[in-house]
Amino acid sequence: MAFWGIFGSRKKEGEALSEEDIRQEKESREKLDAGLQKTRSSIFDKLAHAVAGKDIVDDDVLDSIEEALITSDVGVETTQNIIERLEERVARDKYLNAAELNDILCEEIEALLDANGCADAEPFDFSKKPYVIMVVGVNGVGKTTTIGKLAAQLKGAGKKVILGAADTFRAAAVDQLVIWAERAGVDIVKQEMGSDPASVAYDTVSSAVAKGADVVIIDTAGRLHNKVGLMNELTKIRNVMRKVVPDAPHEVLLVIDGSTGQNGFLQAREFVKATDVTALAVTKLDGSAKGGVVIGISDQFKIPVKFIGVGEKIEDLRYFDRHEFVRSLFK
Repeated sequence: MAFWGIFGSRKKEGEALSEEDIRQEKESREKLDAGLQKTRSSIFDKLAHAVAGKDIVDDDVLDSIEEALITSDVGVETTQNIIERLEERVARDKYLNAAELNDILCEEIEALLDANGCADAEPFDFSKKPYVIMVVGVNGVGKTTTIGKLAAQLKGAGKKVILGAADTFRAAAVDQLVIWAERAGVDIVKQEMGSDPASVAYDTVSSAVAKGADVVIIDTAGRLHNKVGLMNELTKIRNVMRKVVPDAPHEVLLVIDGSTGQNGFLQAREFVKATDVTALAVTKLDGSAKGGVVIGISDQFKIPVKFIGVGEKIEDLRYFDRHEFVRSLFK
């Protein structure tokens, strides 16, 4: 289900779906399939070749699966983990045909994501008001666009949202966030270029409390100038926000460009060292065959993926559903 369909409208277990719900879910699946087309083609073609003419799953089949996963940027360590899981299933279940292999591959990858926190859950705990999200990531990954889309979807779900333009080192970042705020119809707090980012964050959270906002989203500088500088800056932002909301931020969302493949792992490693990242948003998956990076980064850093970007439209920022994602890649 698309992320925008979750806020306030998720069906309870056992509750019947209306025709409109069914139509929306069908459209949602089709959009996800289209967004992951390049990755799916890459993986599926290799898997089809691996099992062609085979009536048993032998070492050659497993080697081919391993190659398919690695070339889709799942990552070596995560791929080896998946292969070990498959070997255990093959030994235990004694299945023979390709269809069963595909099902079991899906099951094991879903289990892997589940173990890393990518379970079905609401994306945010709105009982905390305001719910404070600090967004981090290097320049160019789609961080500001992700914030804008997220704000628009939250506003559409009836939430009062305030943005904080704490990337005060780039005029373009502030200007872009202002445009998104206007487009989404939400308030924004900004200061002069070169201002202290922590000061912007403090003003934003204070404004949110005063106005009774539901959600605060703080943009931060997308620089990896050095680890110490990044850590100090993000720590300072955290500390000043806590003067207003003691348990802020409630979410530290790291935005990763999925099209960069293995470079995404490097970005994640630096930010995980610099701050307590609690969730991932992986963008630009529609333009690349490297969608496996979603699985690999979540597994390597034990951080749940909450959002994926599979297109330019606001609704193309999607709440991450591990079942839909895996099935879209391997079915």
